[in-house]
Amino acid sequence: MTNTHKKKPQDLRSNRWFGPDDLRSFGHRSRAKQMGYWSEEFVGKPVIGIVNTWNDLNTCHSHFPERIKDIKRGITAAGGFPVELPALSLGEQLMKPSAMMYRNLLAMEVEETLRSYPIDGAVVMGGCDKTTPGVLMGAASMNIPTIYVPAGPMLRGNWRGKTLGSGTDVWKYWDERRIGNVSDETWSGIEDGIARSPGTCMTMGTAATLMSIAEALGMCLPGASCIPAVDSNHNRMCYASGARAVEMVWEDLKPTDILTAEAFDNAIAVDMAIGGSTNAIIHLIALARRVGVPLDLEHFDRIAAGIPLLACIQPSGEYLMEDFYYAGGLPALMAQLQSRLHLNVMTVNGSTLNDNIKDAEVWRPEVIRSLDNPVQEAGGTAVLRGTLAPGGAIIKPTAADPRLLKHSGPALVFESIADLKARIDDDDLDVTADTVLVMKNGGPVGGPGMPEWGMLPIPKKLLEQGVRDLVRISDSRMSGTSYGACILHVSPEAAVGGPLALVQTGDIIEVDVSARRLDLMVDPAELERRRSAWKAPTPRHTHGYASLYRAHVTQADQGCDFDFMNGAPGSTPEPDIY
Repeated sequence: MTNTHKKKPQDLRSNRWFGPDDLRSFGHRSRAKQMGYWSEEFVGKPVIGIVNTWNDLNTCHSHFPERIKDIKRGITAAGGFPVELPALSLGEQLMKPSAMMYRNLLAMEVEETLRSYPIDGAVVMGGCDKTTPGVLMGAASMNIPTIYVPAGPMLRGNWRGKTLGSGTDVWKYWDERRIGNVSDETWSGIEDGIARSPGTCMTMGTAATLMSIAEALGMCLPGASCIPAVDSNHNRMCYASGARAVEMVWEDLKPTDILTAEAFDNAIAVDMAIGGSTNAIIHLIALARRVGVPLDLEHFDRIAAGIPLLACIQPSGEYLMEDFYYAGGLPALMAQLQSRLHLNVMTVNGSTLNDNIKDAEVWRPEVIRSLDNPVQEAGGTAVLRGTLAPGGAIIKPTAADPRLLKHSGPALVFESIADLKARIDDDDLDVTADTVLVMKNGGPVGGPGMPEWGMLPIPKKLLEQGVRDLVRISDSRMSGTSYGACILHVSPEAAVGGPLALVQTGDIIEVDVSARRLDLMVDPAELERRRSAWKAPTPRHTHGYASLYRAHVTQADQGCDFDFMNGAPGSTPEPDIY
């Protein structure tokens, strides 16, 4: 099913640098020899760029220096020439204000690095949340043969015989600590045991979601997305990915051959079936727009309506990614879902999706459910619209208290994350279990970068009363490991004058997830009065990249990409190498 046209050595992109008998190519070859290479190693062979998103502060990618060796072995064995290309590393845990702010910068770096060097094909490495969409967006815009290597999840956490899930269990134990139910000793023990190996969060957080989506799109080898980072199968997958990248160059199999409208439909269906992170919606929209595929929020809702939750993984279930892999992984889940998928789409291994999953089996049916025995009938996310979110908002119903999916209550407004942190635990805070917490100015422009502030904390006085979920609304995001009745990505955001900017404490807000509604119950004339008095907040970051970001980032419902990056690949010419 791969392209019938086979490239010849003289057709290689790198041949433009190394092949001609002229002065400029003499310089290219001699400088490559300066590094100790023979011309036979790189002339007439596919040059494969390995985009490595590693650094010493990206905790999820600490094994990448070793995996590079495996990828290089595969490339060399298949007759290619491997070159490592370091790229911006988006370490979610330690970057501020948010790795999301730098996703677009990574995408641009990947695209321009691959364009400016003599690269015929690419292996792009990612895993930690925003690296996966960043490298895929850049590779899609460049559109040379590319395969994605996922970092893989870390081992399950462990503390005193209890299994711990990253993120999800942290929020739970932190709430208990805030009201004195968890001692310093216990908290320290959990801290020591919750992250035990290289790899991403082992819950179905944003990292696991995006790695799964990359496989559902067809951009990585079948079964690659959920191999634990320290399992030797991960080494072998890296080797196989390197070897396959060389074959893809000869076959001229490019991202645009794989990232079709049908592939995005498959990715959305899988996202719902795994209970994926709400962040996936933003990244899929951005990636789709990079290849000219129109994708809007309504498309997600249409597909979600027919997809139940099949993966019983935290935060929507009880198991972890390690269990998911040994239960059969994503191929087994997609085999359960095949009646809802486009099976004839092409994938990076040169086979159709149908070929890749037709023999997949479920080894632990309690972890990967069937369509007639789902974890929940409803899919992973729902899109809300209404007077408070004319551009749309997102909620993850599978991770919320069901009683809050249809709710009406008075707003308690926080103007910023700083305001929230300063007041949320005040003893005299006017809040009940029916209150709707609202936080403004956490969006793409307001954050800036739309940080993961959307799982607003439950006020301490309510925690002491036993309340563990509230309706919470913001224009920011939340971690895929988070949970609760959190309504996110409200668009347009407050910082650009969206209706969220006009909400005041005491206003009644109505939520009806089944009807897909989010409404601010305030008279339109009163809202116009408030709008005339509204002033945009003063930006906190006014220099360099932050200034570029605020000026050109789109809203959440448009993928938060830069407005000048939309459109199918091919509009940027090859570099002048003379």
